[in-house]
Amino acid sequence: MKRWIDINADLGEGTGLDEAIMPLISSCSIACGGHFGTEETMRTAVKLAKKYKVKIGAHPSFPDKDNFGRKVLTITKKELTQTVYHQILQFLAVCEMEDAEINHIKLHGALYNYAAKDAATADAVVEAISNLKFRPKLYVPHGSILHRKAENLLPLVYEAFIDRRYEDDGTLVHRGHLKALISDPEEAWEHLIRMIINNEVITLSGKSVSMIANTFCIHGDSPNSVKILEYINTQLESENIYLER
Repeated sequence: MKRWIDINADLGEGTGLDEAIMPLISSCSIACGGHFGTEETMRTAVKLAKKYKVKIGAHPSFPDKDNFGRKVLTITKKELTQTVYHQILQFLAVCEMEDAEINHIKLHGALYNYAAKDAATADAVVEAISNLKFRPKLYVPHGSILHRKAENLLPLVYEAFIDRRYEDDGTLVHRGHLKALISDPEEAWEHLIRMIINNEVITLSGKSVSMIANTFCIHGDSPNSVKILEYINTQLESENIYLER
């Protein structure tokens, strides 16, 4: 029996790997000026996504190019709502120029992680997206505060990570930890197939915990991202699992 899944990647971030990654995924989240991105980089990534029939999403963040959006900024709720809204509007304008549709929104880096656990941050993000004239899907960690804040207002897609290890409480191991990232293709595949089939992950401590997800992410700047995706695509076919384009 065939099974269909979504694999997404964070792209348009200056890695030079977008063209290699696009054929291996089914949705992408494109940096829209907060941590990285200009009109030119956004247009290039959108064109590639259209070329490979990959679903397109906006990837807003804290306005912090110096730290690539991986540091929590101390800004007001109003400022955060405004910057997220403005980043998405910039991306919408690019998509309109390229005759492309936005499928989803996914937060980046520190904003993704902080909105998952901080109510005020989650509220600011939900307010920004709710101010749009349409209701895009929002990629969120299942069971997070952002999930609870948005579930009655926006269509949600639950996300887990192919290239990251997890703590016992279901949160990501901090990037500063030596074992935070999964860079071996075979290990990444075992991690992914366990999430697909069993809805679980093996944590850093060796414990099995529940992991509910409809989309599975690999970071475009992760070590071995292309090799991991190439290996996963080969293994998916052997398991009668296909990408949902």
